[in-house]
Amino acid sequence: MRLRLREFRPRTGPHEHRVVQPRQILRHTSLRAPDPIGLLLGDHDGLSRLAGLFSFAAYSRHTIVHVPLRDGVPPDEGVGELVDLVLVHHSLGLRAGQWPELRRKLRAGTPLTVRTDEARTARDAAVWRARRERADVRDELRHATHARTFFLFGSRDVFAETATWLAHAAGRGPYQKGVGEGHMAYMGSFFNLVDPPGGGHPVEVMICFKPYPPYAHFVRPGESFSRPGGSASRPRRPAAAP
Repeated sequence: MRLRLREFRPRTGPHEHRVVQPRQILRHTSLRAPDPIGLLLGDHDGLSRLAGLFSFAAYSRHTIVHVPLRDGVPPDEGVGELVDLVLVHHSLGLRAGQWPELRRKLRAGTPLTVRTDEARTARDAAVWRARRERADVRDELRHATHARTFFLFGSRDVFAETATWLAHAAGRGPYQKGVGEGHMAYMGSFFNLVDPPGGGHPVEVMICFKPYPPYAHFVRPGESFSRPGGSASRPRRPAAAP
């Protein structure tokens, strides 16, 4: 996948950071912070681009990936605080409390275009799945919510695994029952989110597909959109953001 990004190089004291954002916002994708259940709700375009951003994050250990999801169209479903998303390798040592200062310095970014390697992402995701049942393996997504931002701290393989789930949701979501009438479809959840001490309901972020209105214009992959009067246009991408 080709990703059009914007790159920033803010400094805090003697340290320079590399931050990237999507060049265009994900208009019809939103995230509600888990408390203990959150909701990632997106259309085909948004979930596909998020899959690419997770894949990019998997192989960019020194880069902070910031997805400003609060800038999109407000969703009409879900309960809880709407938040942005930040992906960062745990080895980078970023703390959630450092983010507001960094975010204020994200000005005059430089256009950047990158390509992700879906085959490599799938291989690394398979490696993670093969070893996650071992008792001595603790490769989890640490998380925090701070300053209206949901942070995920992970490793290459666990980011790659999440990318494959998002790609699955983008690809299979348009085929789910009822989505053409505006119903959202549950497609899975973020795995291995670290639970807080003390028990209670496990922390979970549900991944759901939902096209954007008007739903009469929604088409599944490979279908044609029938115009009034019976004529049909060429096949269109499903539920892509305008």
